[in-house]
Amino acid sequence: MSDALPLPPRPNLDQYRKLARDLQRAARESRPDAFRRWASRWVETLARLRGQSNPPDAADPVAAVAREVEHMKRRWRRFIDSSDRASAFKLTDAQFFIAREHGFASWPAFAAHLEALAHESSPVALFESAVDAIVAGDSATLSRLLRANPELARVRSTRDHRSTLLHYVSANGVEDFRQVTPANIVAVTEMLLAAGADVNAASDAYGGGSTTLGLVATSIHPERAGVQIALLETLLRHGATIEGEQAGNQHGIVLGCLANGQPEAARFFAARGARMTLVEAAGVGHLDRVRTLIDESSRAQHPLPPADLDSALQYAAGYGHADVVKFLLDHGANASMADGGGQTPLHWATFGPHVAVTRALVAAGARVDARDRRFNATPLDWMVHAWATTSESDARTRGREVAALLVQAGAVADLDRFDAAVQARVRADAEMIQALGL
Repeated sequence: MSDALPLPPRPNLDQYRKLARDLQRAARESRPDAFRRWASRWVETLARLRGQSNPPDAADPVAAVAREVEHMKRRWRRFIDSSDRASAFKLTDAQFFIAREHGFASWPAFAAHLEALAHESSPVALFESAVDAIVAGDSATLSRLLRANPELARVRSTRDHRSTLLHYVSANGVEDFRQVTPANIVAVTEMLLAAGADVNAASDAYGGGSTTLGLVATSIHPERAGVQIALLETLLRHGATIEGEQAGNQHGIVLGCLANGQPEAARFFAARGARMTLVEAAGVGHLDRVRTLIDESSRAQHPLPPADLDSALQYAAGYGHADVVKFLLDHGANASMADGGGQTPLHWATFGPHVAVTRALVAAGARVDARDRRFNATPLDWMVHAWATTSESDARTRGREVAALLVQAGAVADLDRFDAAVQARVRADAEMIQALGL
């Protein structure tokens, strides 16, 4: 995902040069809020010029601006901390930061982009117009642009991700403000493919190798719009390749789906014969495949690495496959394994919440006091947060049962760690209070 900010309707390079000089002055100020004031002015001006909030669909423009400023501040801190820039901040440093905030590798690349946009018939301007049409679901404008400029179907963005127009239908791996799925996106995709778009072209998003198929499969936006599977079917019908690293981050298609919370897409590919590792088979709940892989490893006298067993356990737990969880535990998986972020299978299971999986893990001795590194939270903490923020009655019922299982196993509830809204919702539910032992 790109944090790139949008450009104003008529971007001017001189305005951005001035913006860079203002940032240089702010960076050299001794006042601790100098950067925040600079960023606030920039984001507020941008929102006003565009006539909308940032991101475009935000219900509260003021809150949207504040969030973007905070995000920018975090990126700024990483930028400053990555070198000795804080002690001698140069104009070129300010220009580089601004270019990066818009998704470009360098100030010269950003400047060239702005200069090209000043000419409506330039390849860059035509590409940007076509992208805007895709995001808006404006098939008439897109059709007109493609007819007049057939080469657009294979042109790439000048931003870092180097996406083609087809990649934008995924609402993934491109600029945040363009991660939108219009209702007619399947028809738009067909139009691009008919115009000659390369269905297997890879962008540089997420470390490179990201195809449209992989990006659609791992994107929450088409899934929420109810068109993800239809999009995948369309791409496959036009020759999209399933095998290989389609989703960036060196992930195969099934693992990419699972790692990005898209189990339906993962099952879609599994049903179509995608090759699966042990982790992928466990994540989609294919017990027969899990059993076969472990049996084959045993017969070949090449035991599976413990890390593979443990990762398989975590994904099976996270997606609620109790039969797979029990099988893996019986074959040496560590019930208390923790990934790089300190998250355990019990964390993932309780967030579900998955009752049978939680019961199996607790019975196998999973640690109920394990804490992840990001939030310093236990599995019970994860469950309470998930329970208090869901509106699904079934999930709330299962959450109470999971809470009781964890408390019976020795977990201790700590409501004080949560904000007032979560605390109020928990305390208003007598059954949850009882399950938590409070």
